[in-house]
Amino acid sequence: MKQNALTKLLGTDYPIIQAGMVWVSGGKLAGAASKAGCLGVIGAGSMKPDLLRHHIQKAKSISDKALAVNLPIMYPGCPEQIEVALEEGIKIFITSAGSPKKYTQFLKDKGCVVIHVTSTPELAKKCEAAGVDAIIAEGFEAGGHNGRDEITTMTLIPQVVDSVKIPVIAAGGIGDGRAIVAAQALGAQGVQMGTRFLMTQESSAHENFKNLLLNSTPGSTKLSMKELVPVRLFKNKFFEQVQELEIKGASKEELQKLLGKGRAKAGMLDGDLDEGELEVGQVCSLIKDLPTVQELVEDLLAQTEQVKKALC
Repeated sequence: MKQNALTKLLGTDYPIIQAGMVWVSGGKLAGAASKAGCLGVIGAGSMKPDLLRHHIQKAKSISDKALAVNLPIMYPGCPEQIEVALEEGIKIFITSAGSPKKYTQFLKDKGCVVIHVTSTPELAKKCEAAGVDAIIAEGFEAGGHNGRDEITTMTLIPQVVDSVKIPVIAAGGIGDGRAIVAAQALGAQGVQMGTRFLMTQESSAHENFKNLLLNSTPGSTKLSMKELVPVRLFKNKFFEQVQELEIKGASKEELQKLLGKGRAKAGMLDGDLDEGELEVGQVCSLIKDLPTVQELVEDLLAQTEQVKKALC
């Protein structure tokens, strides 16, 4: 993969971002991705300040290359997380789940790079107007929290590319070298990969969860809880309970009561495959191995070159 405006902005060898996933992207995974030449990202959404500090230090003990922190803006602890990340020398922030205006200028005044995750061309324009350095345009194939409009990645990326002048990073359904080349053909300067990095030896996902995904099928996930907060889930017992409530026309309060607290941790980190909230992308059914991050990146690079040669 060639260097481009995105790799220069991030200081990475390759235009690949390892997504910051709640309960999955800790210091071990982020450090390994960074060491392999990608942008390693710590998913701070589930972390209190002291735990975030620990994971940043852990990642930095593994790699001295590019490292970022992903911050869901809607979380009440976000200001403290930003303070800790800045204290630990983080210079790249990926923000999501909120207005890009909230922290962009503050972070840029600190000399940081800011990337915002969005799901529509209209919101991408607002991100650019807010001063972000790049945009992650995420199609609804992606796992976890998602856009309400259900715009697929292949439809979304060219529209976002045509709408803004800053680098666009494709996300949602990116699982191998074929998808990387496809994203580049659509105008993206790089890709963000979540589920593919979840399925590595260094991710914090529980082995029960990883093994479940190895046997997943194309229909194993579905976008759910659109009335509360859209999220793509693996179909398990908890998912069926959500579906039953939604069919009955449950209120946001009823859905929130079912969701409760700790569902995502129980499923993804602790391995409760029945009652846990299992956030994962549609691409999970494509993945049939659990490599190290280094092995994965080497394979992605080889696949990408093979696909490009086949197209010539």
